[in-house]
Amino acid sequence: MSGSNGNHPSSSRPRRGVRVGVVFGGRSSEHEVSLASAANVMDALDRAGYTVIPIGITPSGRWLTQGDPMRLLSDQARQRESIAPSVSRPMPGASDEPSGSAENWALLPSTTRTPQLAEIDVIFPVLHGPYGEDGTIQGLLEMANIPYVGCGVAASAAAMDKALAKQLFAAAGLPQTRHLVIQRSAWERERDAVIAHVEEQLRYPLFAKPANLGSSVGINRARDRSELAFALDDAAQYDRKLIVEEAVTKARELEVSVLGNDHPIASVPGEIIPSRDFYDYAAKYLDNASGLIIPAQLEDDQVAALQSMALAAYAAIDGSGLARVDFLMDGTTGKIYVNEINTMPGFTRISMYPKLWEACGLSYPDLVDRLVQLAFERHADRRRNRTTR
Repeated sequence: MSGSNGNHPSSSRPRRGVRVGVVFGGRSSEHEVSLASAANVMDALDRAGYTVIPIGITPSGRWLTQGDPMRLLSDQARQRESIAPSVSRPMPGASDEPSGSAENWALLPSTTRTPQLAEIDVIFPVLHGPYGEDGTIQGLLEMANIPYVGCGVAASAAAMDKALAKQLFAAAGLPQTRHLVIQRSAWERERDAVIAHVEEQLRYPLFAKPANLGSSVGINRARDRSELAFALDDAAQYDRKLIVEEAVTKARELEVSVLGNDHPIASVPGEIIPSRDFYDYAAKYLDNASGLIIPAQLEDDQVAALQSMALAAYAAIDGSGLARVDFLMDGTTGKIYVNEINTMPGFTRISMYPKLWEACGLSYPDLVDRLVQLAFERHADRRRNRTTR
C-alpha cells in the first residue's frame, strides 16, 4: 500500500452503542446496486458492534425510516410505493405527489415520528449515482451537522461530473485520453456541426457518455458517424453535458482503491476483464461473466505509477474517506490514462473496492469500521472551522 499510515483512525473509539444510520436505495439507475451494497455494509457494521439504523429511499424519493426498509425496497424495487405507515414525506421533486401538493416539501424524515433518527451518531450513505454520491445528500448532512462516511460536498460533486473532474485532473497534470465536452442543447440544435467538430478533433473509435451518471449507463462505443449520432442521442437522455473521448488501443481496465483523509493510502491495483467490448452496465451487473484479477499482473513500476496517480486524482478533487480510481492502460504502449474517480463505489463483498483492500490484508468488516472512524475524524476537523467572526 502507498501513502502514510498516520491517517488511520484510532481503534480506541468505542463501537458498542454507536448508532450508524445506513442510507440506501435512492433516485438513481443504481438503486438495486445500492441495496446489495448496503446489505453487506449493515451486516459488517453489526458484527463490528455498531447499532445499525437502516434508512431506505425509494426510487421516487420517499424516505423509509420504520419497519424493515431493506425488505420493503427489495420487494418493491423500481415500483411506485404506497407504504404510508412507514413512509415519511417525500423529497422535493418526488414524482408520486401532485404538483404543488402541501406534502411535497420535507427535506428529511420527520424526527418527531421517528425519534431514533435524532440520536444517530454518524451516517453511512451507501448511495450510488445521482442524489447520493453527487454532493446532494452530503450537503444535507452538513447542514444538519451529522458526521458521514465518504467525500464531502465539493469532492462528491466534482467526481460525479466527469467533465469537471477531467478539468481538475488536467490541472493536476494527470494523463487523460483526448476528449470533448458537448452541451446537449448544441447537439440537439446543430447535429451535423457537432459531428463535424468531433471528427475534426478526435479519431474513431470513440466513446460517448453523459457527464453525470454512473455504472456505465448511457455509454456507447462509436466506430463511425452513424454510431456516434446514436451514442450522443443515448447519452443526451441522461444529462445536459455529454463527453466524447477517444478509445484506448487494446485497453486494459485497471482500478485502485483509496482510503483516508489528509494522508490517504492506495491499494494494490486490480484489473477487470470485461465480458463485452467494454465494461458496460450489462457486463457489470447482468451477465456475471466479467473477470477480476487481483492483484493485476503488472510490473512494479507500473503498480507504483498507478498508486501515485490514484492518490493524485484523490487529492485533485479533495477526496476524503474513500474513492476508487479507474484507469485505462494502452495494451500496446503501456501508457496509463486516468479515466474517472468514483466516490461511493460498489460495496458488495464481490465489488472491486473492498476486494482490493482484502488483497492488502484489510478485511471487509475492518474496512467498514475504518470508514466510520474516518467519518468521525473528518467531522471533528470540520467543526474546527469558524462560521462567524
